[in-house]
Amino acid sequence: MDLFDYAQEKKLAVEGPLAFRMRPRILDEFVGQEHLVGPGRLLNLALKENRLPSAIFYGPPGTGKTSLAGIMAEAARIHFMQLDASSSGVTELRKMLTEARDRLKFHDQQTLLFIDEIHHFNKAQQDVLLPAVEKGVVVLVGATTENPYFSVNAPLLSRTRVLPFYPLAPEQLRQILERALKDRERGLGKLQIEVEPGAVEHWLRVANGDARVLLNALEAALQIVRPEADGIIRIKAETAAEAVQQRLVLYDKDGDTHYDVISAFIKSMRGSDPDAVLHWLSRMLRAGEDPRFIARRILICASEDVGLADSQALVVANSAAQGIERVGLPEGELLLAEAAVYIACAPKSNRVYQALTAARQDLEQLEIGTVPDHLRDANYKGAKKLGHGQGYLYPHSFPGAYVDQQYLPDALKGKRYYEPSESGQEEQIQERLASLRNPK
Repeated sequence: MDLFDYAQEKKLAVEGPLAFRMRPRILDEFVGQEHLVGPGRLLNLALKENRLPSAIFYGPPGTGKTSLAGIMAEAARIHFMQLDASSSGVTELRKMLTEARDRLKFHDQQTLLFIDEIHHFNKAQQDVLLPAVEKGVVVLVGATTENPYFSVNAPLLSRTRVLPFYPLAPEQLRQILERALKDRERGLGKLQIEVEPGAVEHWLRVANGDARVLLNALEAALQIVRPEADGIIRIKAETAAEAVQQRLVLYDKDGDTHYDVISAFIKSMRGSDPDAVLHWLSRMLRAGEDPRFIARRILICASEDVGLADSQALVVANSAAQGIERVGLPEGELLLAEAAVYIACAPKSNRVYQALTAARQDLEQLEIGTVPDHLRDANYKGAKKLGHGQGYLYPHSFPGAYVDQQYLPDALKGKRYYEPSESGQEEQIQERLASLRNPK
């Protein structure tokens, strides 16, 4: 960093955007990513032992990748250099590596080279880094929002550790917001600011785990609200929504609205209205509802309301539930939408649900009897003496792998629980069962 850059950095630390000013300077100020920096964790131990690993920080924006790289360099007292891969080429990269070699050779000082958006470097550019990383000339920290196993070449991956960063939790974002409001040196502590709880909740939802978005929202709100007569700047929910240009969605994840909206969502799927389904789904996602909760409701609807009228419904719903765990948001929104629309458009039948309910009721209300002897386990000594398994007809020994025999207990003989509907695939099931029960 030359004198001009140093002067610019100092000026930004005082006059720059709030999100820049509030970047953590030491590990104690860093919020989130406890799996990396918590007590006894990889980077915490590395900093204590002053043996920094070359790494690829992989995760969404605003989760602390750049800040943590700076903290690592400061804690280890090594030189920090930063490069943006989206706007830099091999010439600039080679120059930095040469400077790092000279620094190590003449001043015995190592360099932490932080490359933001490293996935923008092509294979040839990434290969330039290999000798310097291999020999320890630089500690490389590359940051990327793209999956490094697809965007970073294998030789470089083998010389680094891929460290995942996760979206910040609401309580972590709240901690960052409170610190910005109280910090008198770098934050807004010299101002009298009151933020309405509804405004905070709206920002936490909009931020979606991104601290930069959160602090930018706060700063934008301060530009459109004025101090009141008592000198206090009061930020209301409506102002918070205006600041981020996102409509305020009334949605209390622990209150009535939560249950009302999910109820409307389920009833819209059951009622085969894909347009209403997309409305309620969008409303929940905008309000920050847990996508796993939504996926579970889609799964339940697939089994309870579609059932065997479309046997693929449960497969589609389960695929979406598994997919949301892998890709997260926002990409996972499409998975949920596809599954929910599929369920809405599928033929409906709750006959399996009704059958299971009826079977359970009989367990409570009727004498259910014991397992018929011919169905009992006969795979142990003495079973034959008890008559277990005698008279059992093996279906595969008969044409069509079917033979008429009793499977229910004597007390429930002839009982029918499952009666397929004429909807979708159940019509075919109905025809098959009829042909088995009433052979010509």
